[in-house]
Amino acid sequence: MRLPKIRSRGRSNMFRVLAIVCLAAGALAQDCSIQSFQVMQNFDRHRYAGTWYAVAKKDPVGLFLLDNIIAQFNVEADGTMTATAKGRVKLFNNFELCANMFATFEETDNPAKLKMKYWGAASYLENGYDDHWVIDTDYDNYAIHFACRVMDLDGTCLDSYSFIFSRHPGGLRPEDQKIVTQKKQELCLLGKYRRVSHTGFCDS
Repeated sequence: MRLPKIRSRGRSNMFRVLAIVCLAAGALAQDCSIQSFQVMQNFDRHRYAGTWYAVAKKDPVGLFLLDNIIAQFNVEADGTMTATAKGRVKLFNNFELCANMFATFEETDNPAKLKMKYWGAASYLENGYDDHWVIDTDYDNYAIHFACRVMDLDGTCLDSYSFIFSRHPGGLRPEDQKIVTQKKQELCLLGKYRRVSHTGFCDS
């Protein structure tokens, strides 16, 4: 009477091991070269314009904006896009202030892949000339940004950063969380983001 139980348990464990192996193999097979990353199709900068609140952030080496990060994208009369951004920074490990920055964008052959140039007094703290790839957005609730600063010889990114933006200061809607999680995985950055809080530090 016990023999079927033993076989059943062994078969169940075997399936469990196979499932783990398949998941691991799938992860190893994922293409993490940045040229394989899909960006927003038919990107509309006019719909993208407006206020975005950073609610999560994958940090690169040296990026100094910590939290309370709010970006305002604008489309100028000539069609070019500009942005202002502010956020809390910490200098010399103990001096906190709200940094205000200004950026202009250069177009590439893909409307969702822009090059971003920082200007102003705080620009020396940034790389100065970064990618601004719009990975995905519904324009009304969420947007996913990606930038690679240093590319490896195999086409993967050695130093990247990414923002998850929301139109709502309270964060993402539950229905957007699943989409955002999937895009994090596609960027090979799942588990590498940290939450960005909004405490009103830069409001005054």
